[in-house]
Amino acid sequence: MVERITNGLLRRGLLILALLLPGAALAAESAAVTSPRVTATLLSSRDVVAPGERFQVALSQKIAKGWHTYWANPGDSGEPTRIEWTLPAGYSAGAIQWPAPKALPVEPLVNFGFSDAVLLPVEITVPEGAQPGERLTLKANATWLVCEKICIPEEGSFTLDLKVGPAPVADEAAQSRIDAARAALPQPAAFRAKLTQDGDALALALPGLGQPVEELRYFPLLETLIEHAAPQTATNSSDGTVLRLARSSSFKIGETELNGVITYREAGVPRALSLMADVEPALVNSTPAAAAPQAAQALAVVRVAAAPESNLTLWAALAFAFAGGLILNLMPCVLPVLFIKALGFAQAAQASRAEVREQGLLFLCGVLTSFIILAGAVIALAALGTSIGWGFQLQSPPVVIALAVIMVLIGLNLLGAFEIGGSVQGAGHGLASSGGRLGAFMTGALAVIVATPCTAPFMGAAMGYAVTQPPQIALAVFLALALGFAAPVVLLSFAPGWLRLLPKPGRWMVILKQAFAFPMFATATWLVWVASVQAGPGGVLAALAAILAAGFLVWLLGLGRSAGGRTRIALSALALFVAVGAGAFVLQSAVPSATDTARAGDIEPWSPERVAALQAEGRPVFVNFTAAWCITCLANERVALVRQEVKDTFAKLNVAYLKADWTNRNATIAAALAEHGRAGVPLYLFYPGTKGAPPEIMPQLLTTDMLVEAASRAAGKEARTAQNRP
Repeated sequence: MVERITNGLLRRGLLILALLLPGAALAAESAAVTSPRVTATLLSSRDVVAPGERFQVALSQKIAKGWHTYWANPGDSGEPTRIEWTLPAGYSAGAIQWPAPKALPVEPLVNFGFSDAVLLPVEITVPEGAQPGERLTLKANATWLVCEKICIPEEGSFTLDLKVGPAPVADEAAQSRIDAARAALPQPAAFRAKLTQDGDALALALPGLGQPVEELRYFPLLETLIEHAAPQTATNSSDGTVLRLARSSSFKIGETELNGVITYREAGVPRALSLMADVEPALVNSTPAAAAPQAAQALAVVRVAAAPESNLTLWAALAFAFAGGLILNLMPCVLPVLFIKALGFAQAAQASRAEVREQGLLFLCGVLTSFIILAGAVIALAALGTSIGWGFQLQSPPVVIALAVIMVLIGLNLLGAFEIGGSVQGAGHGLASSGGRLGAFMTGALAVIVATPCTAPFMGAAMGYAVTQPPQIALAVFLALALGFAAPVVLLSFAPGWLRLLPKPGRWMVILKQAFAFPMFATATWLVWVASVQAGPGGVLAALAAILAAGFLVWLLGLGRSAGGRTRIALSALALFVAVGAGAFVLQSAVPSATDTARAGDIEPWSPERVAALQAEGRPVFVNFTAAWCITCLANERVALVRQEVKDTFAKLNVAYLKADWTNRNATIAAALAEHGRAGVPLYLFYPGTKGAPPEIMPQLLTTDMLVEAASRAAGKEARTAQNRP
């Protein structure tokens, strides 16, 4: 008793002493950051912290009526609140302890978040070495998205100036608020749930909820698990409660355990549990189609429905594939390789016709092997429910970059910048003119590689037929394509009379070979552009770095040819290091862009200059100020903007569609929003096709009729109709 009284007096004494010290004013609540939508402060449960203890701070958000902020999984749209800490050395901050969210419907979507007010606790750890008398300055920069009909990203910086003492001193008011918030956090469930597939849906078994409960809802932390707006149906049995969930269209699970929260009412009392669920192994890393029990049947249905070429017979498909393969030889990126091979035949024929025939057959083997590998990949991916076709590998930026490097190397080789021997002769001149057996085989493989970016007539129908058929038929179509592709070279190798049509070997071969370098460079240029579209500036940087590394590698290998044993080993090791480093850089940098909506379809990126230019051309302009995290924007996209009637009207009236994407901060877009009296998105503007004419501001919730009528007004159709009336 005496000790407790002594400690209490000591704490109060320390607090009074600290308050009396100049510049050491204690603050358990930071200055508020206020907007018309949110008032935010940072609270501390302590006025004085002690060495080695853990205490709670919390970000408080008082949210205006009608507005909401977001949970860790925001649902169909939005962004969770984030806090970045600046702490003294030795201090650490834990993660946000999320309260149970509410489902916030905005038809046809549902978000997860908070309205009215929310407290987000965070645990702070004080190091053992903290010295009493020190000052602890907690700095936090928080960002949150607040939405009603529009969404506005907000942020605030908060500072708490606390004291380090020999014993902690609580701030009673703040401690009480934070304790209440923590007591309301979802409590760990006393059972483990189990997630299994249930037909086309998912079943979440909750064995610990034996008795019927009301208003049961599951909030997963994983955004790619369920359709957030779909109803969740609970059934009860002797084994407990089972919640049936609609599988997300972007369904993806990478772990065997899932975190989430369930909320429900029990005897009228609201409850929330933090839930760990065991995932059925078949669902991990599966696709929606593969995960479904009737995957094979469903895939077959999709195949039939998706293939307009399904009326094609097998023989017709084989003929189309063979013809497509033949024509594929004429594509700009393939022709140089094959023509140089033909020149090699012309030279070799002077010595041995048998050697020419052998090289032709080896070329055929190279082509067939490459096509079989491609067919295997297509068949395997199609079986997993992935819709792919010819050139599917070009959907991967690293593959595109690798092809660009190959094109550049071939071009340099054709120009005579380097010649390397051995098995690498298949990369250019050597493989065609004097490459030997392996060189002939690799020429066939190389020809297929450089052909994949191209598509020839008849190929589309044949490939569309192939991917909708059983594996053996798909393989047959691919082999027919391979035979057509290899036919010219093979026939040339067995028809030496045709070689006499060529001029005799001479300098013209060197000039022609050099000239063929430029189609390869042109193809490489196009591939770098493809990488830029797929991965943005990072893709361009990765492609150029890969080309630089490839050139350096070739130079090192050239030095190694004339070097001694140890030097050659050292150069080879350096070349390997460069190759691995360049590959890692490409894989890290060439990541597909997360948002690229501005380039979708006929939609252009917005800029004030572009609006002015289009108006000067007499075109009406529709501007969509949007963001990936804006739920209203997404709702308008689904219910109005993507409707075919709207697209047809825009096309008929020659309306230009510009998109101002505010997903990332953009001062120009923010200024344009402010210019029209808005602080956030969405904002929709219809500009008439008259130079300098002001826009019509559309409502925040769009309908198809609304857009069609506004487009007519902007195009002046309504005005002319009125003028024509008697």
